[in-house]
Amino acid sequence: VNVGCVPKKVMWNTAVHAEFVHDHADYGFETPGVKFNWRTIKEKRDAYVRRLNDIYENNVKKAHIDIIRGYGKFTADPEPTIEVDGKKYTAPHILIATGGRPAVPSDSEIPGASLGMTSDGFFELEELPRRSVIVGAGYIAVEIVGILSTLGSKSSLLIRHDEVV
Repeated sequence: VNVGCVPKKVMWNTAVHAEFVHDHADYGFETPGVKFNWRTIKEKRDAYVRRLNDIYENNVKKAHIDIIRGYGKFTADPEPTIEVDGKKYTAPHILIATGGRPAVPSDSEIPGASLGMTSDGFFELEELPRRSVIVGAGYIAVEIVGILSTLGSKSSLLIRHDEVV
């Protein structure tokens, strides 16, 4: 919800609107001077995600489910027990929502690695980059390069391949 599906769909829809505006003249619409403002969509997208977070959290509270944030581990206790930041919790049902973090190589492993960002960083961008290079061939890379390109960033997609084609 925070840095994946929901904000990506907002950005995808933004790019779809840009494509529609681009094609308006073919359908007889005159739209001179249409400008895109990255900061506006970023602010609206981020507010939308915050609103969804609040809705989800309120729904969890209404269902009388406790949210415990922190680093946890299962214990050897006979009942299902988890310890989070030194405090133990026992319940018939325990859901561990780990989230995830990408592994970013150091500059000593890959020179210049610190100049890049993960897909999470895409949602932190304060302005549309003039140029962008997306590394990878997964669906997230392809979607992000399409979004950036459609919104006006001169974009390239780099794909590793073991042989020259």
